[in-house]
Amino acid sequence: MSNQLDTIAPLREFVIDMTNLVSHESTEPNLIAKCSELLKTLIKSDDWLPEFCTIPHPEFYQQYLLHADPLGRFSVVSFVWGPGQKTPIHDHCIWGLIGMLRGMEKGQRYQQLPSGELVTDGPQTVLRQGEIEAVGPTIGDIHVVSNAIPDKTSISIHVYGANIGAVKRHTYDSLTGQPKQFVSGYSSKQVPNLWDRSAEVRASLN
Repeated sequence: MSNQLDTIAPLREFVIDMTNLVSHESTEPNLIAKCSELLKTLIKSDDWLPEFCTIPHPEFYQQYLLHADPLGRFSVVSFVWGPGQKTPIHDHCIWGLIGMLRGMEKGQRYQQLPSGELVTDGPQTVLRQGEIEAVGPTIGDIHVVSNAIPDKTSISIHVYGANIGAVKRHTYDSLTGQPKQFVSGYSSKQVPNLWDRSAEVRASLN
């Protein structure tokens, strides 16, 4: 449990647990299942998320890198959605998990027919605080996501099976289904300092 001197402890513990997980597990269904349990614990509270990773942009949703594994095995990203903001229709090309930290998201999945046409895959869903959704090439990878609250910011925590800022993936034309390659970036060059525990340790000195 975190304290006032170590508020970022839940994120650090999640990163440590994820590093151990990807070091011993390579089967995608097992990674998704075990990571889901870790993510569920992380998003039970939201006081660990640094303030700079919560700031919306007036026009575009924001993607703040929280941690990237140095071997490229996973990344953790804070998505900040201002009112009315949404993604284009897109895929991921790797497995991913979305955990709702604050607010709500709406999502609509698509599948691409052999003709190239995109058709909706199931009804629109709403992801509420504490809930998790999985995406990936083997379980359904094409979707559009938007803030489900019209007048407030929503924040979700995403975990991907690679450094998502270095993955070539696709947006899709909603009418023709035509894909276009893109690489998503990050909204800040700053990342949280997970490893400075000096204040906590200093407080324990005799």
